[in-house]
Amino acid sequence: MFDSRELRHKVAIVGAAETNEVGVLPNHSQLQLHAEAAFNALDDAGLTLDDIDGYAGVAGAGMTEYLGIMPRWVDGTSVGGCSFLIHVSHAVAAIAAGYCSTVLITHGESGRSRVGTGGFPGGRQTPGGQFEAPFGVAGPPTMFSVPIAAHMAKYGTTEEHLAAVSVATRQWAERNPRAMMRDPITVEDVLNSRLIAWPLHLLNCCLVTDGGGALILTSEDRAKDFPKKPVYVLGRGESTMHQNISSMADLTEWTAAAKVTGPDALRMAGLGLEDINHAMFYDAFSHTPIYALEALGFVKPGEGGPWFAEMNSAPGGTLPINTNGGGLSYTHTGMYGMFAIQEAVRQLRGEAAAQVDGVKTSLVHAPGGWFSATATLILGNE
Repeated sequence: MFDSRELRHKVAIVGAAETNEVGVLPNHSQLQLHAEAAFNALDDAGLTLDDIDGYAGVAGAGMTEYLGIMPRWVDGTSVGGCSFLIHVSHAVAAIAAGYCSTVLITHGESGRSRVGTGGFPGGRQTPGGQFEAPFGVAGPPTMFSVPIAAHMAKYGTTEEHLAAVSVATRQWAERNPRAMMRDPITVEDVLNSRLIAWPLHLLNCCLVTDGGGALILTSEDRAKDFPKKPVYVLGRGESTMHQNISSMADLTEWTAAAKVTGPDALRMAGLGLEDINHAMFYDAFSHTPIYALEALGFVKPGEGGPWFAEMNSAPGGTLPINTNGGGLSYTHTGMYGMFAIQEAVRQLRGEAAAQVDGVKTSLVHAPGGWFSATATLILGNE
């Protein structure tokens, strides 16, 4: 049986950049956001499109046509917000196998302005349309709120615990000039904000923005030939489970993260959780970092809410999490995983707006769909 540890440190991220701005960009189409991020990442790596022989992204052939490239290897995996973590995983394997040498991964999403988007899939004929829509769900807040209600009932997690996640994340955003929301907030501010779908208030919910990001990966033997400090892929894990949130195996836990993606990533990296200096947890809502923290094993089930309430993730805390301001305060285009990877790269390069001292490893974790897919990356700079 193949041992994934053989791929540890074999591939590095040598280019990483976002669009010039993130936020409200009505003059950019979705493909333009992909392309702007791509060219920024190429500039970051000192490369041109002629150097790219592998491409990954949910834009697929539309993006290769737009850029005028003909890659030898492609990956169009699209399972929601963690797709970009999975693209990194697949690029590692492709480069190690010799299918390609230099991979470009792009993301662009006009989530706020809806310029050049294809609309949302689904309808009455889909499983969700048949088995969830008749019960009154109306968008992500009404579905993502179902699991946390079960978590609260089982473990005593409170609205104050959820609010603390938003507060801690905002404290990082205050240090990031690019963050869309930077004004300080308190637990009371979160609880007093408009109720969206109990127990989620407005400040428990992610932003809706436009933006994009891109990455360039290449082999370890070339990694030190680039302008910026290489960031190595040490571990990875990926999985998919149910499609609809009502089909979760256990509404109180992130099953695939606990049983597949977290253990796989740590095993490949040869690291323990005690070796992780920094983390980026996809925060579409303020309870998703709680689920990630528990599922990955940083704390026991039910301890995530109190852990965040103690401001352990905030500046000066025991484990810096979502140091760009996260989806709650920095940006969230609809599929946030790319921005989580971007911040991990910045921290490992030592060039983040809210830089944490001594970061050598970063764990990036994200869901896709309705807690449906899950992916974990462990990145390092040594």
